[in-house]
Amino acid sequence: MNVGDRVRLMSGREEGIITRILDNNIVEVAIDNDFTIPVARREIVVIAAEESTFLRNDTPKPVAKKEAPAPVLAAHGIYLAMVHQSDELLAATIINNTDYDVLFTSGEERNEKYRGLHNDKVAPKATRVIGHYHLKDFEQWPVLIIQFLQHRTGGPSLFEPVMKRLQFKAASFYKSKKMAPLLKKEGYVYQLDSKPVPVDAGQIQGQLTEKLSQNESFKLKAPEHEVDLHIEKLTEDARGMSNSAMLKLQLEHFQDALDRAMASNMHEIIFIHGSGSGVLRKEIQKILSRTSGIKYFEDARKEKFGYGATLVRLR
Repeated sequence: MNVGDRVRLMSGREEGIITRILDNNIVEVAIDNDFTIPVARREIVVIAAEESTFLRNDTPKPVAKKEAPAPVLAAHGIYLAMVHQSDELLAATIINNTDYDVLFTSGEERNEKYRGLHNDKVAPKATRVIGHYHLKDFEQWPVLIIQFLQHRTGGPSLFEPVMKRLQFKAASFYKSKKMAPLLKKEGYVYQLDSKPVPVDAGQIQGQLTEKLSQNESFKLKAPEHEVDLHIEKLTEDARGMSNSAMLKLQLEHFQDALDRAMASNMHEIIFIHGSGSGVLRKEIQKILSRTSGIKYFEDARKEKFGYGATLVRLR
């Protein structure tokens, strides 16, 4: 039995949807998509999806004409969609509209206390229901916390773990109604991963050419194959700089070198960031993971750099 399964109580004819797994023996069931009750697993049976098609003779109810649905969201991405099971009950659904596996955990936070709900894997182009919520209790909905990591065996990209805190507020909630990817149903949709940052090498080249026209002394120069981002290599006196100011300067040099590498059609470049606390490495790889024009990136040769450098292959 899983969250989202439709079940029938063995002691009567009531039907409902499993909204939570309370423990190994007890589940929470929403009866007629309205009120929820705890039920022992042995007291319910799962209703096969085919039953409504082959065993029922219910006369179909007329369907009210609806307005044209909103446009489908971006072709790729990871989303949370709150999708109506009935007028009152919403299913919180993770949508993996990517070519990677998504390993995730989900939980709720109430009054600064966290309660874990699920951990699982969502296959590429698949969905997973993680819970159900009643609209009548909207003001009491908890903060929903989702952590996930994208992975693909043999994949060319390295992704950083992501954590999203979703605190639902009426003003923004009802504005988020869209057509949910993969489900092809309307829902209240939130994108969990960062939207890719498009990088156009031609546009970069154009910007640099414009600088050249404004300043005849300016020339596009490809960066060195190895770019050292240690702060002492970038400024003569870093003693009076805060950590945030040093990081800002390092990221500016990184972005400049990356732009020039792409504009000059380099095939690869190595950024030496050191091991240290890992903050600079994470920021660099976060930018690379959402920048188009990157074939893949990985730790540079460990025998030379240890874990202190990142090799970037450019398209």
